[in-house]
Amino acid sequence: MLDEEYEQQIEGAIIQGDWTSVFEAGRAWVQARQPGGGHNPRAYFALNFVHLIRGEFAEAWDTHAKSLESAEDIEEVRGWTDRLLAQHPERANAHLVAGLFLAQSGHSEQSVARYKEAIRLDPRAAYPHHFLAQIHDRAGRVEMAIKEYREAVKLDAAYAPARTNLGVAYQEQGQIEMAIPQHREAIRLNPRDPVAHANLACALAEQGKMEPALREYQEAIRLNPRDPDLHFALGGLYEEKNRQDLAMKEYEEALRVEPNFGAAETAIGWILVKKDRIYEAMECFNRALKADPEDAKAYWGIARVYLGRGKQQSAMENYARALKLLKDPAIKSQIMNELFREGNTWDA
Repeated sequence: MLDEEYEQQIEGAIIQGDWTSVFEAGRAWVQARQPGGGHNPRAYFALNFVHLIRGEFAEAWDTHAKSLESAEDIEEVRGWTDRLLAQHPERANAHLVAGLFLAQSGHSEQSVARYKEAIRLDPRAAYPHHFLAQIHDRAGRVEMAIKEYREAVKLDAAYAPARTNLGVAYQEQGQIEMAIPQHREAIRLNPRDPVAHANLACALAEQGKMEPALREYQEAIRLNPRDPDLHFALGGLYEEKNRQDLAMKEYEEALRVEPNFGAAETAIGWILVKKDRIYEAMECFNRALKADPEDAKAYWGIARVYLGRGKQQSAMENYARALKLLKDPAIKSQIMNELFREGNTWDA
């Protein structure tokens, strides 16, 4: 088939809302260009927006890099979505796809008008509400985001990505009791989604329900053992339960999966400080700072090591760096209390 034929096939499926056919045609178009057929951002964009609709964010990110990374690719895809809109100005899905293009090409606020037009043209469609909510969420308009996520769920109770994002939005607002039912429903709709299990684990941990939270993190890791963030989160939960051995194991696993995971190095460093293994701890903190030069907890750990070794000046320098970088007032207060106990104080 010619490029124009694939394009027409995909456009017809977009207008009908047949996302499976869009994906199949996009995949066939990509394969038809291989090997040696040249790069085709339009084909990858077709895969990209279907992945977004399905809530497959890792796959969407991968195809984004192949469709909307360079200025040339963006202009080629823009030309396609502009033509689609010009040919089908009264079809909601044309505006939806145009909005998804704008949101991913550096024009998030411009996508709002496209999503609103899609909603006007098809008030029963959940997807435009969901993606409009994401724009509000990124812009810090959390109440507006929650309103749109709720509308998406109301229109399509089985749309798991909207459930997931609604739960996360509630949780960020401190509404844990509202978040948990959304996380549980997301799991019911997609039991093999590690993100849904991790979200529920986080919410349960915030409620102090550590054992159920542990089980959810363990299930998330079973489903996706290659996610370093899951191992790190489980390690943090084990630390809260004072299971330093199990915490260390999870932090080490996070580093095995992602060797430059600075936060895991810092977490191991602090466990080693508590075990008085200060030289090993210092090595961990230094590796953490190599990965992230603004890791305040690593500077704090180095300060603690220097203080234990009687190197007062070096300790104070690293305390100062930690205080400058820290944003959490509770941790800042904890450091200041340490300094008061040591007889040192300054305006942070």
